[in-house]
Amino acid sequence: MRGIINTTLLFLLIFEGCTTKKNTLPILQNPSPEKSTILKYATNFKVLNEGNHKIIEVIEPYSGAKSSLKYRLIPKIEKAENDGATFKEIIIYTPIETLVCTSTTHIAPLDMLNVSNKLTGFPSTHYISSEKVRSQVLSGKTIELGKDNDLNIELLIELSPEIVMSYSMTGDYGQLSTIEKIGIPVVQNAEYLEKTPLGRAEWIKFIALFFEKELQADSIFNEIEENYNYVKTTAKNTPSRPTVMSGVVYGDTWYVPGGGSWMAKFFRDAQTNYLWANEVSTGSLQLSFEGVYEKAQNADFWIGAGNYFSLDELKNTDHRYQNFKTFTTKSIFTYNARVIENGGNDYFESGFSRPDIVLSDLVKIIHPELLPSHKLYYFRELDKK
Repeated sequence: MRGIINTTLLFLLIFEGCTTKKNTLPILQNPSPEKSTILKYATNFKVLNEGNHKIIEVIEPYSGAKSSLKYRLIPKIEKAENDGATFKEIIIYTPIETLVCTSTTHIAPLDMLNVSNKLTGFPSTHYISSEKVRSQVLSGKTIELGKDNDLNIELLIELSPEIVMSYSMTGDYGQLSTIEKIGIPVVQNAEYLEKTPLGRAEWIKFIALFFEKELQADSIFNEIEENYNYVKTTAKNTPSRPTVMSGVVYGDTWYVPGGGSWMAKFFRDAQTNYLWANEVSTGSLQLSFEGVYEKAQNADFWIGAGNYFSLDELKNTDHRYQNFKTFTTKSIFTYNARVIENGGNDYFESGFSRPDIVLSDLVKIIHPELLPSHKLYYFRELDKK
């Protein structure tokens, strides 16, 4: 599951108060039946209208996929007249009332759309950060389904969700193929392949389609976009561009976000001089410790220092870390300010849906005078609890 810290940290590196304005996003309880889905930043799915039906196309279901996946969403009030009809797309009747998800990144949009009560099952529930969903787990409303690569299929069948929302890193769907064969539609949510922070956040509109909450999703995303662009514009008002390094060593390799990655785009929008900004990779650069040290030994900030909590812990892992200027100046920050007892990290759950908060954190770290009232939410300085 992508909620597990070590796996998620490496995955992030390879692909790589709260808001400055409002902290609470609007929830529209009674959206108009007139619905539209206009995408501004997301490029990996599109929506077509065909009468009362909606055709969703996931363009690249997994990295390197040669063909897309299509889902036909049909209003439940038309179910009887469409039973037995043949369509090229996977048929799903909406609005759905029950679903199983397999990634913590799907949970935040459910919370934001006020439909997380529809989540009946999830693998490795102890890694969930959402207080609402954790409460549902404790009450038995959301059932533990094992691990995402070893789901309890019998229990999932017993739950009989209307869809299973999942993700795939390769074309080998494994148990997901079994789930499809027993008649439960599997929806591939490939938000992780988006190239920009706002593009990934816009997948709330993808999830909203299955609940017929398109206007609510539009309203929520518009506020996220507004907040993000406000902070981005505010950051442009400073001539200062401090140098930034990132990542940590795993084994013998230091994984650094490539200059085309969405993390590098966060650094750009926060008005930093990211030391690997000119590298074209949208994933990660696999470098030696020595190579990173040569380039970043005098960096002003070190942002994204893995899952370390203190300078001592960092130094004890590899004594060479203390040779960086950032260690001496105590200018090292990482994204574990919201880690729960079992190890789940909210940055890897809701952070992808709230790039406005992530950017606010980064600007607060780099240019604190620009956001005097903002308090760090996902990030924290090492040695500060």
